[in-house]
Amino acid sequence: MRAPCLTPGGTIGICSPSHVAQYDDYQSVIAAIRRKGYRVREADNLYRATDVYLASPRERADDLNQLIADPEVELVLFGGGEGSDELLPYIDFENVRKHPKRVCSYSDGTTILDAIWAQTGLETYYGQMPHIFLDLRCYDYDHFLHHLVLGDVSEHFANSPWRVQAKGTASGTLIGGYLCNFALLLGSRYFPIDLSQKYLLFLEDHEHFGDVAHVSALLSYIEQTDFIRCVTGLLFGHYSEKPYPELLGRIRRFGEEHGIPAVYCDDFGHGVSHAIFPIGRPAMLDTEESVLRYL
Repeated sequence: MRAPCLTPGGTIGICSPSHVAQYDDYQSVIAAIRRKGYRVREADNLYRATDVYLASPRERADDLNQLIADPEVELVLFGGGEGSDELLPYIDFENVRKHPKRVCSYSDGTTILDAIWAQTGLETYYGQMPHIFLDLRCYDYDHFLHHLVLGDVSEHFANSPWRVQAKGTASGTLIGGYLCNFALLLGSRYFPIDLSQKYLLFLEDHEHFGDVAHVSALLSYIEQTDFIRCVTGLLFGHYSEKPYPELLGRIRRFGEEHGIPAVYCDDFGHGVSHAIFPIGRPAMLDTEESVLRYL
């Protein structure tokens, strides 16, 4: 299921499942979004800090449910942090099925994006957050427009050289996001995986959050689940400004051990480029041609 596109001048709903939104900061973000011609709807609990470090799980989920149900909101956009997993028991997935919206986030938002797709079949969008509008780069806005407004993307457009670690071609349903959140989702009742299907995996992490050993441990966790039998390819996103040969080696080992294509790029993640990937979209990865096509 694919939600209607955001119309030019349409309404973007803003909530904050994973951090306390600071009013002055978000007013700058909202002003930047409005300068691009969009209207903005702030969720009722956006600025609450009920639990000090966050609003309560119920309040944060209520915000998401509110924006999904709002007939004027066409895109729900939120950023990362910590704590999105706390919302899962309170998300009204039936509400999502009845009122499909484009939902976009990144980082900790991985949990919500993948769970919505798994529970409802609705495509969600990984890679961007409200704050990109404060320093809006052409590459990021091109992805925003073509994935969320025009809906005309047939092939991923890159912003960096792809470093192929294992050659090959693979097809499957595109799923993934921030590595830690995705690994923690596996086995959750909110993220049931159909083991008869094939999946293309896109993942990203950053040296700020953990060293290469940390990344390797999370990849190993994924490899030790039944899910790995369904993975047909791996696209790994930006990790650092300087190259880490040991990270590339770990990605190469992931590909070689499972007989799947594997590639590293800087197009998405916690860097300067924020490409969008549609979770739940059938796709084909060809590492020899360095291309990801949507089917």
